[in-house]
Amino acid sequence: MQDANAILTQLSRGADASTAISAPEAKPLSWRGLRELAARTIDALNAMGIGRGDRVAIVLRNGPEMATAFVSLATGVATAPLNPGYRQDEFDFYLGDLRPKALVVEASVGSPARTVAAKLGIPVVELHPQPGEGAGSFRLEGPPALRGRPQSPGEGEGDDLALLLHTSGTTARPKLVPLTQSNLSASARNIAGTLALSPADICLQIMPLFHIHGLIAGVLSSLSAGAQVCITPGFNALRFFHWLEEVHPTWTTGVPTMHRAVLGRADRNKQILARRRLRLIRSSSASLRPRLMAELEAAFQAPVIEAYGMTEASHQMASNPLPPRPRKPGSVGLAAGPEIGIMDEAGTLLPQGASGEIVVRGANVTRGYLDNPEANATAFVNGWFRTGDQGSLDEDGYLRISGRLKEMINRGGEKVSPLEVDVVLMEHPSVQLALCFGMPHEKLGEEVAAAVVLKEGKTATERELRDFAEKHLVHYKVPHKIVFVTELPRGPTGKLQRIGLAAKLGLDK
Repeated sequence: MQDANAILTQLSRGADASTAISAPEAKPLSWRGLRELAARTIDALNAMGIGRGDRVAIVLRNGPEMATAFVSLATGVATAPLNPGYRQDEFDFYLGDLRPKALVVEASVGSPARTVAAKLGIPVVELHPQPGEGAGSFRLEGPPALRGRPQSPGEGEGDDLALLLHTSGTTARPKLVPLTQSNLSASARNIAGTLALSPADICLQIMPLFHIHGLIAGVLSSLSAGAQVCITPGFNALRFFHWLEEVHPTWTTGVPTMHRAVLGRADRNKQILARRRLRLIRSSSASLRPRLMAELEAAFQAPVIEAYGMTEASHQMASNPLPPRPRKPGSVGLAAGPEIGIMDEAGTLLPQGASGEIVVRGANVTRGYLDNPEANATAFVNGWFRTGDQGSLDEDGYLRISGRLKEMINRGGEKVSPLEVDVVLMEHPSVQLALCFGMPHEKLGEEVAAAVVLKEGKTATERELRDFAEKHLVHYKVPHKIVFVTELPRGPTGKLQRIGLAAKLGLDK
């Protein structure tokens, strides 16, 4: 009997002849084709001596093969997708830390990962795309040295490790998050339920596929509902409306920077928007400004659903609901799968309305970081996972996040949420983006500063922006220093990088 929490069970929902995986300008892959691909993939890995529990790193470009490789491999081994844009020294760290049994790369495509694998003695498995058999179809070819029988062959079960991802590591060594098939399946079902996904839906998948957002919200949630997912080569604002016209998607999920870039091209694509109406737009992985949400809804005539997720929870933890239930701008919504609580420093759960650390527990939450008892002792308390985010639950149970605890600015004992300052500065008509951060101060310890990107053709002075902020913020939250920049630093998934910004701008002296 098939395990209800196994990934293969999630792949059993689609009708044989219906499309499971598509890609722009490509032949679609049917559900039967995807299921057969997953079975062939596990057989091929087993023949190489790789089985359940064995770690396999994946370095592939965004595209249908990356999606199908992740899904197929995760049914029987522990996958570890890595950013194909990493440099050699980054692969040195990540592959050294993962110690995978094999590395999957695309045949005839060069990567520094190959060099590092050779140095570390990691066998390379070549993925050969077979687009003639449908989007994402491939075959694997491994070196003869890998031949042998795995300890645990065959399809995996719910408790088997399916995905290994590193945390962002902005302030410390990245931690390795192990997620089981059961974790991923629970999260996929949570997202599908929140968005009321059905076999009639088509997701336009634009997120990077080395990141939990794209893997689970973009791919696995659709498949768990028997729906179709169209895998693009990655986000491209210039191609987005062309894809709307070609693919006829019903929804998409992305980060605010992507939504902002798409919105910038909406006016010149009004005819396409009139013909190709999305059922919803989902936003996660970074804070969505209320003004951007309103502008997106006006342009697309579709609800924008902001959600809250993180790697340790297999992505989704909270989400605003679909209409007719209210979507609250500035809130990440209601608990959407796991339980959510607010906890003080002593580990006591706080009442509704109180501010503290956001904690979660549920079937989608990791059981603990890999080989890191110190981190686990800090991150888990009384069965709850501490997210490191500060927030509160309102009278309706909607969660509001005031910022990362480690990003909070301590100005002479007064705590300042940089996110609150960001929102105010971005209400100024000349400001495109704003990122508040703490800069060292001899007497106060930290002072409030902000980096600002102005809209094209607009002007503003530091004094003008400070005066504007003073109308909306108590005096100690008003930035003491405002630096104008042409762009703000971002991580590989497009998330703005607040930590370390003072040093990058030379304000850490």
